[in-house]
This record gives sequence, C-alpha cells and structure tokens, in this order.
Amino acid sequence: MTVANAPGVDLKTAFSALRAARERFSPAFVAREIGRITSVSTGIASVSGLKSVGFEELLAFPGGAFGIAFNIDETEIGVVLLDDYAHLCAGDEVERTGRVMDVGVGAGLLGRVIDPLGRPVDGRGRVVFDKRLPIERPAAAIMDRSAVTEPLQSGLKVIDALIPIGRGQRELILGDRQTGKTAIAIDTILNQVGKDVVCIYCAIGQRASGVAKVIEGLRAHGALDHTVVVVAEGSDAPGLTYIAPYAATSIAEYFMEAGRDVLIVYDDLTQHARAYRELSLLLRRPPGREAFPGDIFYIHARLLERATHLRAGLGGGSLTALPIIETEAQDISAYVPTNLISITDGQIYLSPSLFELGILPAVDVARSVSRVGGKAQRAAFRAISGDLKLAYAQFEELESFARFGARLDADTRKTIEHGKRIRACLKQNELSPESVPAQLTILLALSEGLLDEIALERLTEAQDLLRQASGEMPADVRERLETAFHLSPEDRGAIIALAHSALKALPPAVVVD
Repeated sequence: MTVANAPGVDLKTAFSALRAARERFSPAFVAREIGRITSVSTGIASVSGLKSVGFEELLAFPGGAFGIAFNIDETEIGVVLLDDYAHLCAGDEVERTGRVMDVGVGAGLLGRVIDPLGRPVDGRGRVVFDKRLPIERPAAAIMDRSAVTEPLQSGLKVIDALIPIGRGQRELILGDRQTGKTAIAIDTILNQVGKDVVCIYCAIGQRASGVAKVIEGLRAHGALDHTVVVVAEGSDAPGLTYIAPYAATSIAEYFMEAGRDVLIVYDDLTQHARAYRELSLLLRRPPGREAFPGDIFYIHARLLERATHLRAGLGGGSLTALPIIETEAQDISAYVPTNLISITDGQIYLSPSLFELGILPAVDVARSVSRVGGKAQRAAFRAISGDLKLAYAQFEELESFARFGARLDADTRKTIEHGKRIRACLKQNELSPESVPAQLTILLALSEGLLDEIALERLTEAQDLLRQASGEMPADVRERLETAFHLSPEDRGAIIALAHSALKALPPAVVVD
C-alpha cells in the first residue's frame, strides 16, 4: 500500500497548510550588542565593546552570571559582578540586557528566604512573584507623604515608653559588636505577630550560622509567616552584598504601595558600606575619609529616604526602617555612624558598659533619642513617659555621686532607690516582647511608687504578677489604651487599682520593713 492510498492521510491538505504557514512567517531580526571581558578580579570585571551601555544596566555573562555596569569610561566598562565569577576569564562574551537590576515582588514571598536576586535559598522550591520592580527606585515625593503619628510597638518597655518609634520613621540602632542590636530588631519583628504588619529582615554580610539562628527564632515564635528574609552572606560576592538592601526595600515598597504597614531591618549597614568601599577601591574610584568614596553618604541617604508614611490618597501604607550600624570602641563620631545619625529620625544607642552589667536591653537612654517623639506614641505611654524620663535622669545623675560614699539625705536616697527600680523594670529578656496592657500596668505601678517598697531581687516576681493581672483588664479599658487620645483619670485609676491588687499576692518576705 502506498502512502498516498493510506486511509486518513491527505497529503494535499498537509502541504497546503505548510505552504500557508511558510508564507505567514517573517523572520525578526534582533540587534544584539556583545562585548568581551578584558580582565576579571575580585568581584569586578572590565568589559570592552559595549558602546551604548547605560549606567547600572544589567549585563549577562556566560554561565548565567550577571553584573551591573558601574564605571562608564571611553574605552571600557567597570562591572560589579553579582554571582560566582570563578568560571569567567578574559575573552568571554558579555551581552547587554537592556534593563536595570530588578527583583521579583509579591505576596508569595511571605515566609520565604531569598537572596538579593530573588532566588530561593530555603530549599522550598520556586518563588511565585506578582511582578518585578527595579531595586533602585525614587523615594516618594514630599506631597505624597503623611505625618508620622501611628506608633510601631516594639514590645520593649524601654523603647515604647522612652524612645517611641512611629510607622514611617527611620530609627537607627547602633553600638559595639555583641551588644544586642539584632536582638532589639528581632524582638520588634516578633511583636508584630497578629498586627497586620509585613516585616522584611535583610541580612547583609552576616555569617550563615547567625542568619540561620535568626530564621529559626522567627519560625519558632510564628513570625516567619509575615516576614520576608533577604540574605547576602559574608561569603557572597561584594556586589551581592551591595544590592541587598535596595532589593529588600523594593520588596517592602510593593506592600507599602498596596496600603500595608511594613517594617524593614537592615542588619547591618556597616557591612554594606564596607562592601561598597571594596568595590569602589577595586574600580579605582578616588578614596576619601577612612578610604570610603565620596558618595558613601548618598548610597545610604537614597536608601533610607524610601522609608515613609504615604498619604491616604495613595493607600496610607507605611515603611518603617530600622538600620543597624556597628561602632568601634563606642565611637559614634566615626564617619559612617555620623552619616547615618544625620539621615535617620533618631537613634537607639546600646552601651557595652550596661551590657556587661547585665542590664538588657543595654539601651543608653541618655544617648538615645526619637526625633518624632510623643507624636508617634500612644496617649497612655505619653502620660507616664515624662515622669519616668525625669526620674531616671535624676537617678543617673545622683548615682555617680553616691559612688563616692557621700552622705545622702532621705530624699536623695529615695530618688536613688526609685531609679534602681526603674532600671530593673526596663530590663527585659530576649525574644519576650510584651503587650501594651502589660507594659502600661508595670510602668504605671512603677511611676506611682507601688514597687518602691519591694526588694530589688523580687521585682521579677512582682512584674510577673502584674503581667498576669493585665490579662484581667476589662475589654473596654484595653480598647481605650489602644485608641484613646488621652489616658483618662478613671482608666488610670482602674489600672493602678488592678496593679495594687496584684501586688498584694506577693509573699510577706518580699516587702522591706
């Protein structure tokens, strides 16, 4: 049997379809601009032959590697490499992509751990994106911003009462290494559970073991579900470390522009500045103070300016930034710390001396400030914070004189004893953020002197009783603490009565005669 006589086969029809398809096809010619690598060194490459490349354009290298055009010279381009570059060598082809560096954004990122390029590093498969946004985006215009008036509760008494943080604020956390800077940021993330706040934790140049510990802590406390973790490890290319905070901010802006409240933690910008210094020196940019390039202020200013509170017409979302910076030998007047202090809306300074004394979190209240202040603080906190600040400042001043063994009158001794109890009550365990009712019950009892007659070594037990009592607070009082414009005398009296009743349950041995 011949093919032509085979049943069901119509060669004439088949050839007609092929002819029609051939006639419809018109080849498209796409112009591609290809250059070549002239040299490769640590984290950077020099490329020639790309005459039309733009500043910060993304370039494709062999093996799926990418780089960003950083130096645009007449004869060659200085490229910052973003991937492993061990396989690259002189003579390899480099191709333009025609776009700037971008990152995938979307709700599918919640609960995931990714690198600055948007690739998953948590072993849970592909990440689902809604769209892609450039990592470098202009900050919101002044007319698109609203005043910072809503508080962002950290769950830490010393911060919520004395150094309040508002939604849309930029509050710097600084101190020497191993003083608890990351712990404050993580506690703040944990305190957002159930508060409809999206959190972004950006690890910049950190050890893999330290990042794994943070992720496990977030998972154990149920905070990873509303958190995106962006990781650039210390062993990664310096270019990846450099773009990490910008990529994390674009992810945060996606949620902010959708009307959500977002908290982003940059841990830490010291490593970011060092990575940029390394790249700049390798690209032979002129060094300045401490060998940093002249635009080191600008790279952090354009990053932190993106944190804001949008006006209601744009959804009313907010982006609160907690940048972390490491000081050396308590020198907050160094180049990078002073830059960031001038950019941000306040700073939380952690003292090594307080840390060594076991006063945790080791916040130095005298050297810490929130420039938004009471405008972004709940009314109930604002009603008692002034007295606490004054009493604590008086205590610290008098404590220095008491060290010399001077004879003190009764009023001075009373002020010092009251200050010791303020310091003890402001201490708080790691990974243990406290609710607003619990904080206010303890702080009101403290300001009213209910704890002055309790021995210092039993204050922890007294605070536990006050926390338990705060859970029995009437629902209407609890609601007013969250929403009221001021703390009414009736509510204040109800909380004090509740605290007084709870402290009666202390064993008689606790009371000092």
